[in-house]
Amino acid sequence: MNSVHANAMVMNFGKKVVLAMMVVVTLVSCGKEGQQAGQGEAQALPVTVVELQPATVPISAEAVAQTEGAREVEIRPRVGGILLKRLYEEGAPVKEGQVLFQIDPEPYQIALEQAKAQLAQAQAKVAQTKREAERLKGLLESNSISHREYDNAVSDDDVAKASLLQAQATVREAELNLSYTKVTAPVSGISGRFQFSEGALVSANESLLTTVVQLSPIWVRFSLSDNDIQQLGGPVTEKTVKKITLKLPDGSEYNEAGKLNFAASQIDPALGTQQLRATFANADKKLLPGQFVRAKVVVGEREGVFLVPQSAVMNSQQGRFVYVVDENNHAVVRPVVTGDWIGRDWVILNGLNAGEKVVVDNLIKIRPGAPLQPHPPAEEAALPQGGQQKSAANISRTLA
Repeated sequence: MNSVHANAMVMNFGKKVVLAMMVVVTLVSCGKEGQQAGQGEAQALPVTVVELQPATVPISAEAVAQTEGAREVEIRPRVGGILLKRLYEEGAPVKEGQVLFQIDPEPYQIALEQAKAQLAQAQAKVAQTKREAERLKGLLESNSISHREYDNAVSDDDVAKASLLQAQATVREAELNLSYTKVTAPVSGISGRFQFSEGALVSANESLLTTVVQLSPIWVRFSLSDNDIQQLGGPVTEKTVKKITLKLPDGSEYNEAGKLNFAASQIDPALGTQQLRATFANADKKLLPGQFVRAKVVVGEREGVFLVPQSAVMNSQQGRFVYVVDENNHAVVRPVVTGDWIGRDWVILNGLNAGEKVVVDNLIKIRPGAPLQPHPPAEEAALPQGGQQKSAANISRTLA
């Protein structure tokens, strides 16, 4: 919407609102003629006002989001056997490499000893064939044996060496299988429920023992609608996003900003949204997987706007409006174009000017042109602009 068009809409809307409110006031006055007889001019109504100053606000969009572990690992045994012990507390933090389960090691210890015995045999065989080949080599040089006999001795030595390599590999495999009887956490995180009782038979690579979810960092998944994307100036990318903040379920702001680490390259045709994902360090482990939060994407700043308390903005059939105080201390209806909320403030994009005074309380008692007695917020109750105490907040007036 360009500024000329927006201003035209605001002016047209203003005329309609004033006319409608004058009709309402006239009807009310007619109904109360008897009560008003003999009374003098209406006294000025005391009202609290805030003086507008231009502000710079972030260009942003919010969406419902859900947290998930950056790594969610299923813990399965790499060897089968009887599950002897569980060595962790369910739901407790675990560290990478920490032993979680102990599988009966005895069968694998026996297999290792057998492999070592085969290795010793292979080593002895290699020593024997080496000596035999060296002995026959001397006889060959004195022409006491044929080349064939010597070649057979060399081949026997090569076969023995190959058997030795195989025996060494068997020992390493047996050692590895024995080490696998201690099931460890592949990542640091929060442990899950115990799925098998002690004494149960578990299968290699199949039985799900538990899960470990990495909390630091943690990911946050969310999506922005096509309208949100247009308000931000186009599709969201890692280059366009300045920062991402979170609002927790209790309404508080999370104390660290995140970074976008995934942005879909197209709009989902079924949902009309762009899928996004951000990463947060979550060093304090305050965020847990599965939480619903609100993600705020900031892509830049908008200058020259005004922040007005939500309590000061009212609704009519023609749109939103506020009351401002003119130079004669009379109430004037001012249609406004609103943007997003920031805290307890509306961002006003059009309809107001710097230095104007906006009424923030006693709104239900005001009519267009009514005399007012404006005063700033009381010092003891004054809050930053947009943080005024509740007065006639959330008043919604429907005009004919």
